[in-house]
Amino acid sequence: MRTLRMIGVGTLLHAKHLSRSSLEITIALLVPLVQATLAVYLFRAGSEPHRLLEATVGAGLMGVWSSVLFGSGGAIQNQRWQGTLEMIMLAPRSPALVILPITLATALTGTYAMAATLLWGRLLYGIPLDFAHPLAFAVAVPGCILALGMFGLLLAATFVLMRNANALANTLEYPIWLLSGMLVPITVLPGWTTPVAAVLPTTWGARAVREAATGSGPVWPALAICLAISLVCLALGAIAMTHVERRARAAATLALA
Repeated sequence: MRTLRMIGVGTLLHAKHLSRSSLEITIALLVPLVQATLAVYLFRAGSEPHRLLEATVGAGLMGVWSSVLFGSGGAIQNQRWQGTLEMIMLAPRSPALVILPITLATALTGTYAMAATLLWGRLLYGIPLDFAHPLAFAVAVPGCILALGMFGLLLAATFVLMRNANALANTLEYPIWLLSGMLVPITVLPGWTTPVAAVLPTTWGARAVREAATGSGPVWPALAICLAISLVCLALGAIAMTHVERRARAAATLALA
């Protein structure tokens, strides 16, 4: 319970910190709306205008992923710039437990993307929010966001090894959108992408949310797989974070590497 309380308080603290950044607020407010607008017009221009709700949900997931990707990629780097990284690593807790609230906070702020795209589509384009399984949708969205927050820890641990994490984050945004089937069905992609998509928690999270919204398949198996893969990512991220922290201590490069 003490660990869970620490994670909860840390997540709330970092979410408040993100809310004080004018850049973060501007990006969070505008980007999901632009993505939703583009998705709606693309589906309207195509042969399946009846899938506008699916397009809106997909655009919301894109916004959540972008928030997690860039927030997790810059988690360590931002703490280093602020001069708080050393204090975080000196905390009497595992480095993973200290960084995890940061990645969860970025995922939490991404919930706005889902709410904004749905509201935008309803008010501006008149898209009816007729979810096939409303209760399952209400569970799948927080479950997907929690899973992406745990996946973010692995990203944060990996990105800390790079001199410029944002450069890698920029290259991962659009490929993950495609491989996860957030807007484009995975079945239309080349066959070699299927194994890659199968190991991404974003793929199963997007499937669970989409199936809850459209009723195109069972929700709970996809959500369970998403959470299982994310737990594996959480474990790998904890191991990687500990390794990185020990290496930085030995080389006295915690504030530099």
